Order: sequence, then C-alpha cells, then structure tokens
Amino acid sequence: MEMKCNMSLDEAYRLHFGRADNPHLIFSPYRICPLGAHVDHQHGVVTGFAFDKGIELLFSPTDNGKIEMCSLSFEGLVAFNVRNTIDAVQHNWGDYVRGATFALKQKYDLRRGFRGVIKGSMPIGGLSSSAAALVSYVMALAYANGLELSPMEVVEFASYAEREYVGLRNGILDQACVVLCRKDALLSLDTSDNDYRILPVNPAMKDFEIAVFFSGVTRSLIGTDYNLRVSECKTAAWCMQAYKDIPLHDFEQTRLRDVPRALFDEVGERMPARFRRRAEHFYAECDRVRRGVEAWRQGDIEGFGRLVFESCRSSIDNYECGSEELKALYEIMLATEGIYGGRFSGAGFKGCCIALIDPAYRESIERRVSEEYLSRYPQYRELFEVHFCRTEAGARFVY
Repeated sequence: MEMKCNMSLDEAYRLHFGRADNPHLIFSPYRICPLGAHVDHQHGVVTGFAFDKGIELLFSPTDNGKIEMCSLSFEGLVAFNVRNTIDAVQHNWGDYVRGATFALKQKYDLRRGFRGVIKGSMPIGGLSSSAAALVSYVMALAYANGLELSPMEVVEFASYAEREYVGLRNGILDQACVVLCRKDALLSLDTSDNDYRILPVNPAMKDFEIAVFFSGVTRSLIGTDYNLRVSECKTAAWCMQAYKDIPLHDFEQTRLRDVPRALFDEVGERMPARFRRRAEHFYAECDRVRRGVEAWRQGDIEGFGRLVFESCRSSIDNYECGSEELKALYEIMLATEGIYGGRFSGAGFKGCCIALIDPAYRESIERRVSEEYLSRYPQYRELFEVHFCRTEAGARFVY
C-alpha cells in the first residue's frame, strides 16, 4: 500500500478520533505462494510463506456498535454500525471492513464495533493485502465482541467475506497463509479438507530471502479475468465428467479436484484447447507442490526454486495470465544469478513478481533486475520498487 503521508498510526488516530484508551495493535502479514498458483479455488494443494511486511491496524472497541475507520493508504473515512444491515459493496477500501462484518454476522449477533486506523507497508499488487486487511478486521471484531475464534475460523470468515461480499471467487490460500504461517517454515495446505502442515527449514538448507519486485502496474482482481479463469476451470471439470457420462454437480460445487488425473489423460485431447490448458495447469501444479514439499524437506532450495520457475511458465502458457510487464520480470529473473526461483505473485494479472534468492547476491540482483526492467519500461521508473524480506509468523496482536 502506498503511503499518503508519513503520519504514524497513533498520530492519525488522535487526529481523527482523539485519544485512545487502551488501544490494540494487530499485525497481519503479506504472503506469497511459491507453489500452488491458481489451484486453491479448485481444491488443490498449495504452499505459502508469510513475511515481515504487512498490514497494521490500531483500534479501540466501541460500545455503541459503530465502526469508524481511516486509512493511511487510501482517501476517505468509513463509518457504519455493526447492528444494522450491511450495505452492498461500494467499490472502495471500506468494502473489506464491511465484508468482515457481513461474514461474522452470518453466525454472530455483533453488538460492538471499533474505531481504527489501518496502513500497509508496501504497494498493492500480488501480496494479498486484501486478505491481510480482512484477517485484521475479523480479529478486531472478534476481540471487540468477545468471540474466541480458532485460527481456521479466522481464515474461513475472512475468505467468506472476500468471496461472498466483495465478489472475488477465490479459495482460502491467501487467508490461510496470513493466519497459519510460521517464521522459518513453509505452509503446506490441502484446500479440499483444510489439512495443513508447518514444515520447518531443514538445517542443511542454504540461506534464502524473499525478493519482491513491484512492476509499477497496480491492479484489483475485481475487473480482471480472475473470476473468468475460475469458471473455465469448473467448465473443464464439467467437460471431462460429461465425456464419461458422470453425473454432474451444480456448477458452483464443481472443481477439478473432483476429477482424477487419469480421466484427464484419457479425454484431455478431446476438450476445447482453452479448458484443456486450464486443467493441465491444475494437475501439473499440484504435482509441483508435492515435489516441492519433498525438496523442501530435503533442504534442496535449488530444486524447490526450479519448480517455482516452472510454475510461472505454466501460469503463462496454460493458465494464460500475466501482464507484459510481469512476463518481462519473469524472463529477467530466469537469467539473474543468485535467484533460486521466481514467479508472478497473486493472480498474476498485474502487480509484482516474487523470488527466492541467495542473500549473498542481494545487491547484484537488485541492480540487474532494476536496470533490465527499467530499460524496457522506463515509464515505471518512479513506481518500480524492490524489497527484500524474511519469513514471518501469521497475524497476531502486538498489544
């Protein structure tokens, strides 16, 4: 998120709401998905890291049910009452706090709201800032209303908010990484049943850091082809089932995970090319996740990184996402010494690329990627950014 000013959270809170009595601070990290791209909405298997940049929410509960929010990243104030019916989406940053409220109200009678100030520490684009914000809002509302939610309940409420209120037909990958990840460990998650494992770094593994390359192209997933790709995946599953006269489920309940790879191998060539490519990406990506988890367990960061590069190639060729700028960054990363692996982050329509790098090459990586990219796209000179990050634990109360 791009800062409008250098004002601190405390200063902004006092400016808008006065002095806070016993305020609380939530840190909700950004996330990357090295392997498992575009498969969570089809109940595939995924991996993820949270890292040490993210969303901060400073808030104080209110007894009258009012929510009053301001942002150091976006213009305007947000105000509504949790005791009332939540208005429809308004297509601004307030939709996420309204969405979190909408989700919790499906199960709980919310009586208390909060006043708060939120800010993000990096530009928007592929790091799931929306998921990080939603998680922080769910946690703040739960605290204000005395609700004890398990980590997976926080994930599910935040995911429900983005899917059913905001309108993005995603899975739970983003929210799961934001909540469940741990420092110096890889999250492995099966989104068909939410079974997950935390896989610590192998002591024999070479050191690594996360590099984030912001293309300078901002994006929102609403209005891209994100939801179309979800429908194409579901249609691919329907096609394969129809070829074999398998009874079809309701379209919204149909996913590629329901169709065995063996059936795809049998009928894939008969499918329209668009749907065949979406299915090919799904099956190959789930296989890359399994191989990547094994490489991670063995401490093979180079092998893990090669699979990350392969994942991005499939995103381009089979899932058909990625702006020209992101494709350029991918090609540059492939040819840059010290990068174990890299790919588009998030949905890959705009935003950023991420890489796992050898920290010994940090300066040369930043120099080469910046020079190569800006020589092709000088119009982004003032917007292009490079950040180096470390893995971090999931969302939590700082105080």
